[in-house]
Amino acid sequence: MRNEEVASWIECFVASYGAGRLAKWWRKPLFAVASASDPFFSFFKKLHGFAEPCELVEGARSVIVVFLPFAKWVVVSNESPGPASREWARAYLEANRLLHRMGEELAKWLRSSGFKSTSIPPTGGFSLEEFKAEWSHRHAAYIAGLGTFGVHGLLITEQGCCGRLTSLITQAPLQPGRRSSELCLHKAGEACLKCVEKCAWGALTPRGLDKGKCYEVCLTNAERYEDLDCPDVCGKCACGVPCSLRSP
Repeated sequence: MRNEEVASWIECFVASYGAGRLAKWWRKPLFAVASASDPFFSFFKKLHGFAEPCELVEGARSVIVVFLPFAKWVVVSNESPGPASREWARAYLEANRLLHRMGEELAKWLRSSGFKSTSIPPTGGFSLEEFKAEWSHRHAAYIAGLGTFGVHGLLITEQGCCGRLTSLITQAPLQPGRRSSELCLHKAGEACLKCVEKCAWGALTPRGLDKGKCYEVCLTNAERYEDLDCPDVCGKCACGVPCSLRSP
């Protein structure tokens, strides 16, 4: 199994899934691989309590990570102050559905080649008391080299931070990527903090994110879009900033 085969499979799946009415909602997916034995998985387990790949898939060799970047018009729709835009809320839901289905089908495809594989849904599975999850797509993506963390806590990739992530653990021996250099302007020593300015609720500060306050805002938006299956979203800190659609 080669990385190119997996990348081609992912691109074909997304293109097929998005054919017609959904194609305009996102851009070309990004794909990266981390070694399941990368020491950073152990580091993040000690730091945050995340599971290591080998705890979820016996004999794990690789972790596949996919980032689905939203289309520019979706991001622009959520730039103005106030509640999350309806377009942003729907893009979140549609991307989650696509990535969930893709993960299941990719795992099935890899298993048909003899590699035990488990996909992890793009959302859910976290504790509301501590806001902790067993697994972090963002941290797996960082290890795989898809990008680095911004002050907002989101992963900044070469296609920006606006989009959704998913990951899959497999026994397939794929070639791991190299970690990215710092992509956050503020963390690189340049003046920015635009993401902090965009958070009108004070949940995000230069010192970090108040997850409880942030989630309250997300739940308010969920009530607003009850007809869309109650998406708990906001995304204001990610839209209309230098890292929204590209690496700054």
